[in-house]
Amino acid sequence: MARVAVVGGFGDVVAKVRGSLLRALRAEGHDVLVSVPAPSPEARPAVEEALRSWGVEIDLAPLDRSGLDPLRELALGRHYRTLFRRWRPDAVLAYNPKPIFQAIPAAHSAGVPRRAALVTGLGFAFLDRSWRGRILSRVACRWYARSARLADCFLFQNPDDHAEFRRRGLLPEGLRVVELPGAGVDLERFPFRPVPPASEGPIFLFIGRLLGDKGIRELAAAARILRAERIPFRLRLVGPFDENPSGLRPDEVAAWASEGLLEAPGRVEDVRPELATCHAFVLPSYREGSPNATLEAMATGRAIVTTDVPGCRGTVIEGVNGHLVAARDAPALAQAMRSLAVDADRVRRMGEASRRMAEERFDARAVDRRIIDGLLGRAG
Repeated sequence: MARVAVVGGFGDVVAKVRGSLLRALRAEGHDVLVSVPAPSPEARPAVEEALRSWGVEIDLAPLDRSGLDPLRELALGRHYRTLFRRWRPDAVLAYNPKPIFQAIPAAHSAGVPRRAALVTGLGFAFLDRSWRGRILSRVACRWYARSARLADCFLFQNPDDHAEFRRRGLLPEGLRVVELPGAGVDLERFPFRPVPPASEGPIFLFIGRLLGDKGIRELAAAARILRAERIPFRLRLVGPFDENPSGLRPDEVAAWASEGLLEAPGRVEDVRPELATCHAFVLPSYREGSPNATLEAMATGRAIVTTDVPGCRGTVIEGVNGHLVAARDAPALAQAMRSLAVDADRVRRMGEASRRMAEERFDARAVDRRIIDGLLGRAG
């Protein structure tokens, strides 16, 4: 059996997002260490209790997700090198940009035999069209290329990101590459729930960090269009504010709520009650790796409205389990939401199709198997 270190960039959600993978590793008999930044005070007890119950060790890394201080980046690299030399893993799996940039070179320096990077999305640096975004994109490409030279395997959650890396020349010849069918969803933790009655109009639900890149401004504009047409509905915006450069301002969201466009309850510990009471899930993102919240909504049995962009388009068969719209297009988004708001039977049929797709394509057990095989050198 192996000693496996899993390195990520979000402490609050590591147990939820990587829980099935961590349990699968432990079920095979591997020793597992998770290294993430310290969770928030609200989330930390639940995160630590979950990891402890699975027999997973935890390391709190000094990772600043949005900072660019060179001294802090050097300190993060030293932290990972010290950790790997002390814990002596047989394999390191890094996901999210900064862990890939820093933990893969550190694992190579520490002599870790297996080093794999899981690309979960390309993020702000590849989406921002400003001069600052172009500079960040060039820097990120250099870091990705460096890590790819020092890794044994790169795993991608969608084919578009893989193609983008190829187009930019970031992957060296001979590097093992694995394409995954998305992020995977725990079908037992997210069982099918019948769509509830919608006597006062459907509830549209967004779950995620409150970022402009998630298309939330377009979502508010779409809600304004539907309100003007006097179509009854509710829109719930569930998720935390974020330090990401694309993060929305609290006063901006509060203004939308005051206007009656949406409800913004903030971060919730368990999204399952929100999914059970909604009628359709909406994610108008500009780009994703593989959106966990969408897969959880599909497993719950909800119609999906999302954008025809990398990461999102793979979750919808147009007209079968939902609708695909162009990114940054509020009128098209409003039209897709309108079609569901006036047809409860369509919402039900699409929700049932979503559950079937989740079972056939996105079962976390199959995705975890491919990740573990790629990490331990068992994938082709």
